[in-house]
Amino acid sequence: MELWFTEKQTEDFGITMKIKETYVSEKTDFQDLAMVKTEEFGNMLLLDGMVMTTEKDEFVYHEMVAHPVLYTHPNPEQVLVVGGGDGGVIREVLKHPQVKKAVLVDIDGKVIEYSKKYLPSIAGGLEDPRVEVLVNDGFMHIHDHKNTYDVIMVDSTEPVGPAANLFTRGFYQGIYEALKEDGIFVAQTDNPWFKADLIQSVNKDVKEVFPIVRVYTANIPTYPSGLWTFTMGSKKYDPLEVDESAIPEIDTKYYTPRLHKAAFVLPKFVEDLIK
Repeated sequence: MELWFTEKQTEDFGITMKIKETYVSEKTDFQDLAMVKTEEFGNMLLLDGMVMTTEKDEFVYHEMVAHPVLYTHPNPEQVLVVGGGDGGVIREVLKHPQVKKAVLVDIDGKVIEYSKKYLPSIAGGLEDPRVEVLVNDGFMHIHDHKNTYDVIMVDSTEPVGPAANLFTRGFYQGIYEALKEDGIFVAQTDNPWFKADLIQSVNKDVKEVFPIVRVYTANIPTYPSGLWTFTMGSKKYDPLEVDESAIPEIDTKYYTPRLHKAAFVLPKFVEDLIK
């Protein structure tokens, strides 16, 4: 008997993969969580029936959340990751020696617990002495920490359930206030094929708060449509003005110094969304 999982990405479209084993399937205090082993993508974390990360393609997302913003800021010493309990973004943040402290705030401790057990190649950095892990509400953490961080990264699920507040203008205003005077933030902002309205809404809200706003993309096979967007809001530094020759070569599989600015070159239909 074969077991297949389908993420219904719209009412009429989904992505399907063959499952070898189910490690965990439970309802936490916040969401339905499953950890499974797939034939094609290795171990995979699912939240509310949506693919969050897999062993095979996780590096794209985690590198592209972390490195463009950290190489845009000249001295990112204090970093906050909201969500991201799997630890992948933290792993990439730790590749930057300037970072003195990285704080991870995830509302669901079960995500952290099971990621450490079943996704050790992703979650290994959570034990690093530079990292503080808090099981808490990221929205409230930002509200309570004014003028604290150089860089804030929002590694959230889609805007449903506990992540709904992380896609609001009030949240972006809170991020602005939690950043230092030259701070930058970045958030995953879903895909332009099925969530065009969301990208437009986020772009409009962030532009009302931050003077510099840039959108960039990456290809992530297990995310809806494969084409994924990220939105960066900055008080001072423009990622398009970074000297690529000054970006060091680090241990990555997707991000490179040459890709830094190239990622901000958008297909025309995505450009049109955010005009």
